[in-house]
Amino acid sequence: MTLKLGVLALLKAKPGSENELAAFLESGGRIVADEPATRTWYAFQVDDNTFGIFDTFEDEAGRQEHLNGKIPAALGEVGDSLLADAPDIRLTNILAVKDVSY
Repeated sequence: MTLKLGVLALLKAKPGSENELAAFLESGGRIVADEPATRTWYAFQVDDNTFGIFDTFEDEAGRQEHLNGKIPAALGEVGDSLLADAPDIRLTNILAVKDVSY
C-alpha cells in the first residue's frame, strides 16, 4: 500500500454543538467503512470547538470517490446546524508514512 494523497477537513462547531459534532464524527467510521479506496480515516478534536477529519488514499480516483461519497453528503446535511463556518477542506500530498501493523 502506497499512500500518496490525503484530505484534511477542519470543522469549527457552533457554540453548544461541540458534543453533537463529536458524536457525528465518531459515527463517521461506520460510514467510511464501505469505501475501500479510503485507506485510513481519522476524526479528531483540536480544541474545545475545532474538530477535523483526515483521510488517506493511494490514488486520485479513490480520493475523488470519497469526496463525492457519503461523508461529505452527511456533513452537508448537518453542517448548518452544527458548524459555525463552512468546512476548511484541503487536499494534501503525503510525503512520508510510518506503516505500523497491529
